Amino acid sequence: MGWTDWVRGVEIEPSIYAADFSRLGEQIEVVMDAGARIFQFDVGDGQFVEPITIGPIVLKSISPLVHERGGVLDCHLMIVSPEKHFKAVAEAGGDSVTVHYEVCDDMPGVIAQARELGLGVGVAFNPESEPDAVVEAAGGLVELVLCMSIHPGYSGQPFMPESIPRVQRLRELLPDGVFIQVDGGVGPDNVRDLREAGASLLVAGTSVFGQQDIAEAYRALGAL
Repeated sequence: MGWTDWVRGVEIEPSIYAADFSRLGEQIEVVMDAGARIFQFDVGDGQFVEPITIGPIVLKSISPLVHERGGVLDCHLMIVSPEKHFKAVAEAGGDSVTVHYEVCDDMPGVIAQARELGLGVGVAFNPESEPDAVVEAAGGLVELVLCMSIHPGYSGQPFMPESIPRVQRLRELLPDGVFIQVDGGVGPDNVRDLREAGASLLVAGTSVFGQQDIAEAYRALGAL
């Protein structure tokens, strides 16, 4: 199983980082009942990004629930030396890892280490990095490319509209089998534009978990 099996057209991908952690299992079940199957799990180390977020202990606590219901945990590693943590992520139930272009000098080597553990692999890049350089480094080796539409680290930041032409450029450069993911400020005002630009994995944090009715918020985004 891999990304080609997991993606059902365009996916709204709830970001667990934005959930209410006092009700985490309950909220995961609610959005899965609404149709969610792929979740983003954001790991921040306090170095590559300022906040320390969540890690393998939390991942291990929720992975049985997600997997029992046919879901996938897509782990966005906003950390330096991500390869040092692949084993812990895999053992905790992560299904795929996305590493940052900005911290991987040997991208093919990092990708190979993830694949040895049976993990899917993606590469992410920050607003300061150029799509062409990212695709040159990893476009033929990964299953997805994540275009950050905010500066990574904190949930709830506004969407950067200049991300849309960056997604269009990625779609021009990438093979059809490589998915484009967008993370940061995704919501009702931009979902349709991102889909039309070529993105098929739309990470939604505050626009799902920050709403009063998270199931309806998920369904509404998917209907756009």
